[in-house]
Amino acid sequence: MCYEVISRIVRTMSSATDTPASAGPAPSGTPGPSPAATTADPTAPAPGLAATTPAPLAAASPAAPHRAPAASSGAAPGRTRLDWRLRFGALSLIWGFSFLLIKVGTDGYAPFQVTFGRLAFGTAVLVAALVVKRERLPRGARTWAHLTVAAFLLNALPFSLFAYSELTIPSTLAGICNATSPLWGMALSLVALSEDRPTRVRVAGLGLGFLGVLTVLGAWQGFSGLDAKGTAMALLASLSYPVGWIYVRRTLAGTGNSNLSLTGAQLGLATVQLALVTPLFTSLPTHLPVLPLLAVAALGVLGTGVAVLIQYGLVVEVGPTTAQMVTYFIPVIATAAGVAILGESLRWSTPVGAVIVLLGAALTQVKPRA
Repeated sequence: MCYEVISRIVRTMSSATDTPASAGPAPSGTPGPSPAATTADPTAPAPGLAATTPAPLAAASPAAPHRAPAASSGAAPGRTRLDWRLRFGALSLIWGFSFLLIKVGTDGYAPFQVTFGRLAFGTAVLVAALVVKRERLPRGARTWAHLTVAAFLLNALPFSLFAYSELTIPSTLAGICNATSPLWGMALSLVALSEDRPTRVRVAGLGLGFLGVLTVLGAWQGFSGLDAKGTAMALLASLSYPVGWIYVRRTLAGTGNSNLSLTGAQLGLATVQLALVTPLFTSLPTHLPVLPLLAVAALGVLGTGVAVLIQYGLVVEVGPTTAQMVTYFIPVIATAAGVAILGESLRWSTPVGAVIVLLGAALTQVKPRA
């Protein structure tokens, strides 16, 4: 989702600003909304987002403060934590393989069923985390109303679009389309966020990124052999993430709730949305294919639940700047998985265009000098 979320923007997708000392610690060691939310940059790359990224509020919430590992990890004294590099690698693999899991899931179930299952499994993980940490869900009708919109834009809509897109396009193309989220975010911020300064470097990155998209799609060949509908759905899904991040920034920043609480509520609302929509467009499956079911479960538990918790730990321990680098590994892993495991074909324009997209996305994140 993922996406944002990402993303709030938990600077895994945005620029970081240290929280003033006056801002109290977040409940239960979870990075919570801070004054930095008012200056967070929604154009930063989304970790996932993916149809991958839980892209829930975690990906779109305020920047988390970068504290020393011992002070911010929230781990009990004497408790050993897995090295952050290993967790970073695990997060890259989880989100990178999400597109492959979507493809496998849609081989046995309707796209809406895949999305519903994904959200249900992911919500279960976050509910368990909320219980363990003894955190409460947000309060207030207005907050829940905004969370409902965020759940649609950052979870229900993009997850469903990616699932439908992979009925007709390879998972490699879906993963690369997901990498365009920061480009869409940059373009939207120029219109929607007056304080976002368009520098020459960032505008050049925007142009370079979309040139990469045209390269991936083979524009010089008239988009030959390309399924226009499926590709459009994947690109629309990647556009939905920055729209959601901007909405979250304007409506939910500084609510006083922890990111875990907001994300748990958001995923729960997205699950309810799919529970209402799925029966209208699909019927109950007559049988339950095991492999697609396992793929949906892994997509939810790992790619939409556990990944969010790993992301929180990385942002707090090593800072959002380092944590957000996971974004650049996702399309690489998605492409490698699609080719090696699913046997998807790969033209030279796909990896070349993907590199151009990522370079452009990186340039859009260059901050202007003070």
